Amino acid sequence: MDLIWYALLIPLFFFLHKCLFSTSNKLPPSPTKLPIIGNLHQLGSLPHRSLHKLSKKYGPLMLLHFGSKPVLVASSVEAACEIMKTHDLVYSSRPKSSLADKLFYGSRDVGFSPYGEYWRQLKSIVVLHLLSNKRVQSYRDIREEETSNMIDKIRQECGSSNSVIDLRDHFCFLTCNIISRVALGRKYDEGESGMNAEVTLDELGELFGTFNIGDYIPWLE
Repeated sequence: MDLIWYALLIPLFFFLHKCLFSTSNKLPPSPTKLPIIGNLHQLGSLPHRSLHKLSKKYGPLMLLHFGSKPVLVASSVEAACEIMKTHDLVYSSRPKSSLADKLFYGSRDVGFSPYGEYWRQLKSIVVLHLLSNKRVQSYRDIREEETSNMIDKIRQECGSSNSVIDLRDHFCFLTCNIISRVALGRKYDEGESGMNAEVTLDELGELFGTFNIGDYIPWLE
């Protein structure tokens, strides 16, 4: 029983100590946070609306705490420009993600590695060998062929059915076919293996959209 009381009192002590003795006056306005969870309870089921409502009260630039992680929220064009243009190098890295660490070799992928010399070299390789104008033009025949195939399939479905056509699957197959032919030299299979790949991509997207409490309260990971 004593351990439970200590577990409750220790976070409360640090919270009160910070509130009473903090001397930082240069931080943006911030709503009152709770011990351990910070402002997570204020996000609700529609975070974008909750953030908009908070910005009406605390201004276009406000500080929130998601667990132990400070989060700067910009809600105006001016504030966004200040962050993304004037101080872009300070905020250029993505937040640390345990999921990205597990799926992308410790966040060593170009999309998740922190800004620095390693990222700059990786970006140069990607731009030179994948995104240069010459390289992009070399994939033109593949893009045109796959786009033409997609249009033909949509035309056939329109002629054989009066039901609504789900374009999502068509664009998914288009994207996967182009990527597969460019990267692997073979067409994306619409059979069983293709469906498995689509399910895997859907699961990956769902995972990245899942809230991981361990990213914000590390000792709960």
